[in-house]
Amino acid sequence: MKKQKQASRGPKRTRSRKDDRRFERRIPIEELVPRRTQREEAVELTVRGFYRGSVQMAADDGTAYICAKENTHGALYGDRVLAERIGRDRVIVARVLVHAHETIVGVLREREGQLVLAPMERRLPQAIDVVGPVEGAQPGDIVRTDVQRWEDEGSMAVRVIERIGSFDQAKYALEALVRSMRLRESFPPEAMEQAKACRGADLADDPQREDLRGLLSFTIDGRDAKDFDDAVSLEALPGGAWRLGVHIADVGHYVPQGSALDREAFLRGTSVYLPGRVIPMLPEELSNGVCSLRPDEDKFTLSALMDMDAQGEVTNLRLCRTITRSNARLVYDDVNALFDGDEAQRAACGAKHPQLCDTLLAMRDLARLIRQKRVDRGAIDFETSEPQFRLDENGEPVEIVKRERGEAEMMIEDFMLTANECVARWAKRRGIPLLYRVHEKPDPEKLATFSSFLAVLGVDARRITPNAKPGDIRAVLEATSERPESRVISTLALRSMQKARYDANPLGHYGLALEDYCHFTSPIRRYPDLIVSRAVTAALLGRGIPMAGERLDDAAQRSSDCERTAIEAERAADKLMMARMMASHVGEEFDGAVSGVTDFGVYVELDNGAEGFIHVRTLDDWFEYDERRMTLRGERTGAVFSLGQALHVRVASVELTQSMVDLELTAPLRPAKKEKSERKKERERMRGFHN
Repeated sequence: MKKQKQASRGPKRTRSRKDDRRFERRIPIEELVPRRTQREEAVELTVRGFYRGSVQMAADDGTAYICAKENTHGALYGDRVLAERIGRDRVIVARVLVHAHETIVGVLREREGQLVLAPMERRLPQAIDVVGPVEGAQPGDIVRTDVQRWEDEGSMAVRVIERIGSFDQAKYALEALVRSMRLRESFPPEAMEQAKACRGADLADDPQREDLRGLLSFTIDGRDAKDFDDAVSLEALPGGAWRLGVHIADVGHYVPQGSALDREAFLRGTSVYLPGRVIPMLPEELSNGVCSLRPDEDKFTLSALMDMDAQGEVTNLRLCRTITRSNARLVYDDVNALFDGDEAQRAACGAKHPQLCDTLLAMRDLARLIRQKRVDRGAIDFETSEPQFRLDENGEPVEIVKRERGEAEMMIEDFMLTANECVARWAKRRGIPLLYRVHEKPDPEKLATFSSFLAVLGVDARRITPNAKPGDIRAVLEATSERPESRVISTLALRSMQKARYDANPLGHYGLALEDYCHFTSPIRRYPDLIVSRAVTAALLGRGIPMAGERLDDAAQRSSDCERTAIEAERAADKLMMARMMASHVGEEFDGAVSGVTDFGVYVELDNGAEGFIHVRTLDDWFEYDERRMTLRGERTGAVFSLGQALHVRVASVELTQSMVDLELTAPLRPAKKEKSERKKERERMRGFHN
């Protein structure tokens, strides 16, 4: 210590870098950062999307990773890449393994004297160089192209290989969308031959079937429907009980597993319903013909006969292979009118069958009992309405019609849900391998966001915890049903849910508050229903179940993927039609409400049903995004944008290729009323006592 004090009193001298080296210890990087194995460093990923300036990627097991745009090595949406991990969830792309877009469908545009392609797929570069001949196509035409050069090879370039038509015509624009989504349009020749060879139901071909042609049964569907999957019947039993019959087209009779028809149906997974067009899972010879439960035609069916007591509880289920004959093809609107007391509809129903009106009214009463039981167990009922377009003779959209569910729609839904639940429970008790429809518990983080939003609105959200039950969420929806924000609350509750999917294991259905559930009632348009109907048929005939184990797992994954693709295509088609309709309204003003808030702007749903976007760059302020409250707040003006907020906007522009409707405010930003802090409120309250 003495030497140290003496040293401290001496003259101060500056230490050189050379002196510092005497105290340095060169530590190998391996000692600071544990060396990862090659397996840990490299991972195969799929590009899933773009968010906040970064590229989102996912591994096969669902693990999410983030990559900076400058480190993507030219990878595009959907590409399969080999990436190197540089952190827990950060990666750098080493190379692209598989390009997802060997062909691209888009619209030819001319920019600065050069032809470029504007892809229909909005997640691709918006202007791609076009090289070589253009096959007679002109700017404004829809074309199919082959990629000649990728992003990592300098700049992307494509070559025109087919002209599809003019983008000015709706039918070609929709065709371009279908092509860009890679939906399967035409059926292989072998599958078509099999479909055309199918003939109508004849009991002599399958005499073991139970003959229910004398039973009053009928279909209820939308006015434009042609693929009638299901018919219903109702018989009175002693003691106020009922026998509800749900009769499903026996598609498996005509589509043997492993056949060309089956292979194509597996690849499609589901029918896709677009404005003015349907891309069916099965050829129309089957979907609209031999299998469809058209009136006054004998049909092979699978029937679920459910005995129900006076309280709407299922007391017995009998599944059987049947032949049925629908007595009438009813339409939802007409049945709703009957329920509302329309005498003309009563007369029309009576003309079709003398017992039809009374049967429908009894069905309505039974459905109400079933629905109340579902409410009592806590099932969540989201009130959603999909846009429907009224098209002119050229297929152009002229109006958006939002169809609300009437009692007829809810009645059929109640019956189908009951049949699906009964079949799932029946198969599970017998150990029959089945494809279940599962809906797992909500993500805790999304529930926390939902809870925070409710708290901001002053809604009691104490029951919305990570372990919230379906009834807890339903209670919130019911408690806020009369509030102006009810639609927004319902939308956020829906977004907090996991996506329903298919699985070989009975993992339960959270939204329906059911332990066992499957899809059985729509085998014409959904492949999982066909799998279930085949399993039921095999069990009834005492045969081996045709699909189990890994094959069933593969079918579950494929069906889930096809469903997501179909939903994407249907939403993209809706956006396309909305944009085409709004293109004739540029410069016009509309009232609307904020339907979505992001860090780069707000979505606004207009009163006519269309949706547009206000980008923050068009607003005269710098906005901060509050993820908890789901709001945008201006730093200078204090103006706030929040979900459900009423706005008056003007259509600024419409970009048809990307189906984007850009909006702008019609009035300058108004500062929000500044809220007093709790401390200031307390001071004012105390000051009132002294005065």
